[in-house]
Amino acid sequence: MGTLYLVRHGQASFGAADYDNLSALGQRQSLRLGEYFGAKGLQFDAVLTGTLKRHAQTWAGIAQGAGLSLEPLQWPGLNEYDSEAVIKAIHPMPLAKPDTPELYRHHFRLLRDGLTQWMNGVVSPQGMPSYDDFVHGINSALEHVRKHHTGNVLIVSSGGPIATAVGHVLGTSPETTIELNMRIRNSAVTEFAFTPKRHTLMTYNTLPHLDAPEYADWVTFA
Repeated sequence: MGTLYLVRHGQASFGAADYDNLSALGQRQSLRLGEYFGAKGLQFDAVLTGTLKRHAQTWAGIAQGAGLSLEPLQWPGLNEYDSEAVIKAIHPMPLAKPDTPELYRHHFRLLRDGLTQWMNGVVSPQGMPSYDDFVHGINSALEHVRKHHTGNVLIVSSGGPIATAVGHVLGTSPETTIELNMRIRNSAVTEFAFTPKRHTLMTYNTLPHLDAPEYADWVTFA
């Protein structure tokens, strides 16, 4: 039996012109997670990441903190959905920059609604795959892990793919999968035990590397 560690990227640049870069805090979160893995003596047989910059930057921080030199396998199916396209599919008018609590909440209310409609086949956000194809991309990574590995494997991805993987393993509804997605924290760790036949959820959305008072303000969601 192996263990698959699914890590959400560190804090990205929400509200900036290019979200797909880690913030300074996101870089520290990633490095700290690597230090935690290193202190545990955790080694990985393989690393898979999406192809987004925030995935690569998170892996770079983990590798630095843990002293690892593995070359990751880039897996496009582990990329996040396009949240802007999801929102535009149901709200074509431009949104104000989410720089207040109310605008932030409005942004995520629209995202929940758009995701629900996309997952149920009601809308087709521009430039995005169907939800079934999105799920297939994630499941193909899980199948690859089961087929080719028996030890520890690390996946660095985003909240949507990780929540979808958890939802697939648990058989949750689309609405529950969305709620799982919205709760995943930056640099959080989710663990699956796996055999050649199946994955089993062991832990979800944990932050063992930030479990100390000095890291209390390092916990972020976006």
